[in-house]
Amino acid sequence: MADENRVKSYKTVYRGGMGEIVEKKSRFIAHVAHVESEEEALAFVEKIKKEYWDARHNCHAFTVGIPHETARCSDDGEPAQTAGKPMLDVLIGQKLKNTVVVVTRYFGGTLLGTGGLVRAYSAAVQEGLRESLIIEKHLCRKVRMSMDYTMLGKIQYLAAKLNLMILDTLYTDGVEMQLLVPDEQFQSFIKEVTEASNGKVAPETEGSCYGADVEGRTEIFDA
Repeated sequence: MADENRVKSYKTVYRGGMGEIVEKKSRFIAHVAHVESEEEALAFVEKIKKEYWDARHNCHAFTVGIPHETARCSDDGEPAQTAGKPMLDVLIGQKLKNTVVVVTRYFGGTLLGTGGLVRAYSAAVQEGLRESLIIEKHLCRKVRMSMDYTMLGKIQYLAAKLNLMILDTLYTDGVEMQLLVPDEQFQSFIKEVTEASNGKVAPETEGSCYGADVEGRTEIFDA
């Protein structure tokens, strides 16, 4: 897929979590996970249903696919539009992709009404997301450059100024460096390298990937 057709950045769940709220003695337990396909999402739903087989409802919502998105939800026996749709609205509202959530309800004996159900299921999803690790992936290019040692300080300074991650540095007769450059910074990066080196350093692109900050470290994901 050409870079121009790829999503430049998106948010997703890196590590799923579980959150719970209680509303008028009804327990709402949310499980959140990262998924890459509708099949994975449905498998996760079935896993939670088996684990909480004795619950009255196991409602779910998920969104998968980048850039072509598929979104699905289920009320699982709750009144129409009171569970799955509000859950999906939370995922969409937070601009999350490739994410599934299942909210299990243990009935507490008191009817909540349609408005109460909408609020409870929405709040449960939000609680589950708070207990999850959410990251933002940015489309990047892997860039390799060869230079002599006199240029090393300038390029390192430029990388630090632009907050770029240096993936690898090889020291031999000269220096070979591989960096991760966000797609939206690529053209300005090339311009600055050319100016800083008077055209002596020619960056070469080695493909695209997604990069994300994960708890203070950069991780690379397939594009």
